[in-house]
Amino acid sequence: MKKLFAPKGLVAVAVAWTGLALGAEHDPAGAAARGWTVLRTRAYLPADLDQEVFDDLWTTWEEPLRSRAEQAPLAERRRLAMERYGLVPDPADSSRPLQYVVDAAGRWTMSCLACHQGQVRGVPVPGVPNSTYALETLTEEVRAVKIRQRKPLAHMDVGSMFLPLGTTVGTTNAVMFGVALMRHRDADLNIIRKPPRFDLPHHDMDAPAWWHYAKRRSLYADGFAPKGHRMLMQFLLVEQNGPEKFREWEEEFRAIEAWITALEAPKWTGPVDRELAEAGERVFVATCAECHGTYGAGGEYPERLVPIADVGTDRVRLDSLTTAERRALNDSWFGHYGRDAEPLREREQPEGYVAPPLDGVWATAPYFHNGSVPTLWHVLHPAERPAVWRRTATGYDDARVGLEIEAFAGMPAEKLRSAERRRFFDTRKPGKSAAGHDFAEVLDAAEKRALLEYLKTL
Repeated sequence: MKKLFAPKGLVAVAVAWTGLALGAEHDPAGAAARGWTVLRTRAYLPADLDQEVFDDLWTTWEEPLRSRAEQAPLAERRRLAMERYGLVPDPADSSRPLQYVVDAAGRWTMSCLACHQGQVRGVPVPGVPNSTYALETLTEEVRAVKIRQRKPLAHMDVGSMFLPLGTTVGTTNAVMFGVALMRHRDADLNIIRKPPRFDLPHHDMDAPAWWHYAKRRSLYADGFAPKGHRMLMQFLLVEQNGPEKFREWEEEFRAIEAWITALEAPKWTGPVDRELAEAGERVFVATCAECHGTYGAGGEYPERLVPIADVGTDRVRLDSLTTAERRALNDSWFGHYGRDAEPLREREQPEGYVAPPLDGVWATAPYFHNGSVPTLWHVLHPAERPAVWRRTATGYDDARVGLEIEAFAGMPAEKLRSAERRRFFDTRKPGKSAAGHDFAEVLDAAEKRALLEYLKTL
């Protein structure tokens, strides 16, 4: 374990994988440790693919990657596949990804970690969003291989032909997944037969850092849903899972919630100019703390909902859910039939976005709820945000604090394969705007430099 993390200076986070060190401190009964075990070993959904399909995915790739994979030994071919799809090797078994439960028969089943477990500088960090997950590309290529191998298509293979999974690597159409799934359930989670909707406002979202969970009382960008182990279960609403399954699994999700709650933000691993950071803290308190809270001893997080007219970020996410859809989720079994939602009822009416906590913000790039801004430097310099950008595989920009990217004025003129097109983030597309949150415009260059240095320390 230490050998895995030591090269990047992230030894301290290794203990979180077992759940033991964190669980012992926050959960003497060992719930956090059980939660981690369940996340890695329990399949709550139908399998997406099998090992034979995964090992044949290289046949769908473009050149020269396809030829490289063809000539490579099996272990290297599998490594290339994990890299292509943004899958992070499990520290306990590098032949398997953290994002899928792989059983003894070689069946691969997506877990919560698909979106909520990524890496920073090429090193896995517990609870960091998976900003390299290429779900749409993986599903598209799995489907092609299954057809050639004459294997039946799974729910994701079929569903993705009607419901987009994500137009950019690292983001997902998660909100609409939830709307589509909940449409076919009553408050008790019994299945209701309804025709599918074809008017959903599809849009991409960036997953939140799981270590923020402990500070918040609500979930999602607009903060309308109460947090709780039941709410963590809503993406299991496939047809094969009836109400009895959710009740059977409730105790396991209490343990999963304990593991999430016990996570701590990773600490910045590079040098810090302490004098500059202290100056940045003063800027932060004067400019940012009202919404994002204060940090260190005695720090407080206000969980403030900022009106959309004030924050000015992309409003497609805000408008994509109706009040009735928000209320239906809160009034279902997931929200204890409305009991948990009472303090949040006013948020069922669309108004704005919740300013998130900033613990470990250096590790959570890209930024904004839709993942449209690649670095903290770009957050502080709105006029410099690129119209189109593409990240390197696992590169990190220490100077600008965030993803290492290439910036473009527009999309390439040549026709791209879908897998390559999804590696570009086009902020001109609906739901993907990088506008707004221009509060730093009141600061001068020196104040922005100091603030950026301070943000590294959170």
